[in-house]
Amino acid sequence: MRHLFHQLFSTFSCSQPVMKKPLIAVIGATGTGKSKLAVDLASRFNGEIINGDAMQMYRGLPIITNQIPLEERNGIPHHLLSCVEIEEEPWWIGRFKQESLRLIDQIHAKGKLPILVGGTHYYTQAVLFNDQLVDADQDSVNDVAVFREGNSDKDSPTKWPILDAAPEVVLQKLREVDPVMADRWHPNEARKIRRSLEIYLQTGRPASEVYTEQEQLKRADTARDDFSLGAGRLRYPTMIFWVHSEKQTLNARLEKRVGAMIDQGLMDEARRMFDFAQEKQAQGNPIDHTRGVWISIGYKELAPYFDAFYKGSMSPLELEALKQSCVDSIMSATRQYAMSQIKWIRNKLWRAVADADATNRLFILDSTNVEAWEEAITKPSEILVRALLNDEPTPDPKSLSDLARFILSAKEAQPQRDSTSLLKCMTCKVCNKIMQGEEQWEIHLNGNAHKRALKSAAKKAARDEYLRRRQISLSTGDQPENNSKAAIEEGSV
Repeated sequence: MRHLFHQLFSTFSCSQPVMKKPLIAVIGATGTGKSKLAVDLASRFNGEIINGDAMQMYRGLPIITNQIPLEERNGIPHHLLSCVEIEEEPWWIGRFKQESLRLIDQIHAKGKLPILVGGTHYYTQAVLFNDQLVDADQDSVNDVAVFREGNSDKDSPTKWPILDAAPEVVLQKLREVDPVMADRWHPNEARKIRRSLEIYLQTGRPASEVYTEQEQLKRADTARDDFSLGAGRLRYPTMIFWVHSEKQTLNARLEKRVGAMIDQGLMDEARRMFDFAQEKQAQGNPIDHTRGVWISIGYKELAPYFDAFYKGSMSPLELEALKQSCVDSIMSATRQYAMSQIKWIRNKLWRAVADADATNRLFILDSTNVEAWEEAITKPSEILVRALLNDEPTPDPKSLSDLARFILSAKEAQPQRDSTSLLKCMTCKVCNKIMQGEEQWEIHLNGNAHKRALKSAAKKAARDEYLRRRQISLSTGDQPENNSKAAIEEGSV
């Protein structure tokens, strides 16, 4: 593999880009080296970086939000970084997309290469792919970003108060107007249920109908080869680098990172946030802790410690134990967040890339061994970017590493999902569980837990039947049938 990269690298010229409006996207879990790769690429290819991490947009909190230090930026312009005040409304996905597209055009106009990097993958995904028009005949045309899950209109609860009702009330209303979508969601998925009803209220059309129409239009566009055309297609000639590390190594790296963040002043930043929130509370203008930077990892985990510290209700030993517990919670939350980022890439982003017929544009770079960065990250990324810029063939993404081969082969082997059909929730009355989609349902039915529950239910049914017959026999003076008792022992009805 090393000789292949050396051979390919030596054949590339240093000519200027010949393709129009190329875009590099760097994605991956926290702690994998996305920011380092973005700076490396921007330094080598005359690029500028656009931040795609929602938390890193907030000003004054560089440690909690994991912003790349100024001294590590190598003089590269970083856009949408530290640009939002702590008390400002969080950016909606539509605003992020609009501003990112403006910046990409601006960077292209300067003859430079835009590099989009970040871990808020529903942000970056909205930028990468063309929008889907719902109905061009509507008075107000809305693009697909308006209808993506998790992208609600902040004024919707004022317009339609039912959206702030109890989840079961919202679900019942959704059943009335869009039973297909109501069957799709688990009752605990309150946000998605709310969003489906909101789409109906916004458009007057069931969300299930909107999504189905979008998928049909997307399929109709699949045959198009022009990057700039086709709903759901890539907006630009794009190369996506997924910087990835093996789980055990990444977890150990994240624990060290949290320790370093504590040393660098994370506690001070979190305390300033806590004090600001307390001040707003005293002014009768409480902070919404479910939105914006207030959900960042670090602040919410340390809040119980600061609360106890200011109340003075604990001894020094108890307070220190609580502090350590909060730090442990930060480490746990960071690991969980990394796994959720990877899950998004494996599922939602991969599906979007596959639907756009662009899986050959997604390359996994193995950052498990940081000592091998030059060989595993620097050389292949440079070869691939030059291939993009010079409109030259690229190697098979599975050929970059064993990790890439393992992950991508597994994804390619998965059966293709019928994107025009919505998943449906199904309830197992035996286990009192709800599964989403045929695949989960089949897994559940073939699982040991379900089989044990079936056996237990059968025994209970047999016991109940035996007791029922015994009660009848006692009332009539007859003896209960022996086979009923045997049925209990056999576990059959």
